[in-house]
Amino acid sequence: MSTVIRRRWLSDRSGPSRKETRSCEYEAYVPDTLAGRAFTIDGEVAADIVDAAAAIARLNVEAASLADTEALARILLRAESVASSRIEGLEIGARRLLRAEAAREFGDDPSDVTATEVLGNIDAMVYGVESVRIGDEITTDLLLEIHRRLLAGSRLERYGGRYRDVQNWIGGSSYNPCSAAYVPPPPERVADLMTDLCTFANEDGLPAVAQAAIAHAQFETIHPFVDGNGRTGRALIHLILRRRGLADRVLPPVSLVLATWSQDYISGLTATRYRGPATSKQAREGINLWIGRFAAACKRSVDDAASFEQQALAIEADWRERLGRVRARSSADLLLRVLVGAPVVTVNSAAALIGRSFVHTNEAIQRLAEAGILRQVTVGRRNRAFEAPQIIDAFTALERQLASPEGHTRTSKPVRRVPQSR
Repeated sequence: MSTVIRRRWLSDRSGPSRKETRSCEYEAYVPDTLAGRAFTIDGEVAADIVDAAAAIARLNVEAASLADTEALARILLRAESVASSRIEGLEIGARRLLRAEAAREFGDDPSDVTATEVLGNIDAMVYGVESVRIGDEITTDLLLEIHRRLLAGSRLERYGGRYRDVQNWIGGSSYNPCSAAYVPPPPERVADLMTDLCTFANEDGLPAVAQAAIAHAQFETIHPFVDGNGRTGRALIHLILRRRGLADRVLPPVSLVLATWSQDYISGLTATRYRGPATSKQAREGINLWIGRFAAACKRSVDDAASFEQQALAIEADWRERLGRVRARSSADLLLRVLVGAPVVTVNSAAALIGRSFVHTNEAIQRLAEAGILRQVTVGRRNRAFEAPQIIDAFTALERQLASPEGHTRTSKPVRRVPQSR
């Protein structure tokens, strides 16, 4: 049975006003555990789950039509990381992020704080999904390491990779939980709840989409870290989908949709925080509401990812037409395949991606630059890199498309801040 624990907040008088420095009584919510628990899924929600799972599976199978499936996976993982960061208020455009990523390769000290934090999210997401294969266990150590990588290099790095030892809260004042919208479990309950969550994440009794939805909601309810809870909790979604074999190659950028449906996202998570027994009507309806919304977000993200894939195919075909004859497995051929996933490259990074020498890669880059496929840019401290503008523009269009409630910015304007189209 879920419970609330009444605590008293004793002010340290550090706030700017009387209201924010007052002491008060507050209630910290402690959710039911998940491991071994039976869930009742309504018929319509079950159908939504089936549709979402079929869409994710189709994306992973049909993505093979792209010349380099890994390239699509790479750009969608980046899109997912950017969107997950955007939910937390970190605003950055694709071109700025990609150039910061290239500058980091040269060892430049990061001066763009936002780019550093978003790159940390990408690093954490890459590490997480590469650590889990079909049937592997999801452990608390893995989640702690993902969190450590997420905060690495940020102003909150010292909190990375360890559970909070203080009470946190959502909404209200920054100085006390007196007017908070939600107060998570007390810190002494966090470790046991996280162990239970990982046990649940390794079960196979529920459909993968439902399991990912419930696990994410529980993670956000526990709020185990001082910062980075949302981004780590959304990474957990993909660990589960990958472990269950549903998204073993390409991740659906579900955070792009959740960022658009922000009010529905928050209210859906809130609906899972019932009071009383897990068998109650409130518990069942709240969990079904959230699972249904999550399944719809998954399906929408796949639809728009497929649209991006078709754009990428058309762009690569255009590139090949511009170049004329391209010998199979040549450096130019291989480079055309990977640019979708790495639209800003240096000669060294491109050589590593295609497994060719610096000299041959440089020759291929020059050929693509002469054809107008790549253009030279300066990143960091006057370092030379090359970007593929068509892919960056398509990446921006994908984010704008997913920010539109109806999936089309001409008929339905974006409901959140997004990069401007050129």
